[in-house]
Amino acid sequence: MALRKRTKSQIYHVGTYVVLAAILIWAVLSTDWPKVAHQFANPEVAAKMFPGIITIALKNTILFTLVAFFGGLVLGIVLALMKLSEVGPFRWVSTAWIELFRGLPALMTIFAFAYMLPIALNVRIPGGSVGAGLLGLVCVASAYMAETIRAGIQAVPKGQTEASRSLGMSPMKTMFWVVLPQGFRIIIPPMTNEFVLLLKDTSLMFMAGTTLLTKELTTFARDGLTQNASATPFVMAALLYLVVTIPLTRFVAWLERRMAKER
Repeated sequence: MALRKRTKSQIYHVGTYVVLAAILIWAVLSTDWPKVAHQFANPEVAAKMFPGIITIALKNTILFTLVAFFGGLVLGIVLALMKLSEVGPFRWVSTAWIELFRGLPALMTIFAFAYMLPIALNVRIPGGSVGAGLLGLVCVASAYMAETIRAGIQAVPKGQTEASRSLGMSPMKTMFWVVLPQGFRIIIPPMTNEFVLLLKDTSLMFMAGTTLLTKELTTFARDGLTQNASATPFVMAALLYLVVTIPLTRFVAWLERRMAKER
């Protein structure tokens, strides 16, 4: 009986490999490679994208991500502490903020900050449309980070707080010197994932409108496609996204494995 099950398992695995190999061979033989190379890997079009796709588009993508991440982190800490507060209005405001910006698509939030907010409140956001778009990303990031930070704070054993208070530390010192550092150690992997998500969300900045020097990768690639009638710029942008995101995701996986061992 065991031999029969093993034979069936081997047949199943061999059959799976044969099917996958057949699909791969069919895809290779049926693809018009000269056309693919012309449309998606045109060296002449690729040459036109340099150095701007690096010095402008990639630089702006990373810069926008850093601004949105650290802005969202600071605001997220405040929102998390407000949600854990014993003061009712603080909890209500924090909950409303988190639910609003987690419920709305990031694209709509950027549009609202870039076009609706200046009209409705007659305010001028620093940085123009790009600054408004970044503010929208900060608000979206803060809502997600606030919940992650709150979970990290609540995951710290209560004994840590009780021990700190017994040593005479004030509630605020206990939170900032004892609880938050331990909570952040717990939430490093999900926060790194949030950074990766934000890096991809910068592709929505086109909604706010960008200038020649403020284009991020996706907008730069879209304009390159329009000018050259070739998808090569999009392929180049995709490769640059992967160059940044794959090391980050591998770093997250390493962190999770290390933290699992320490537990």
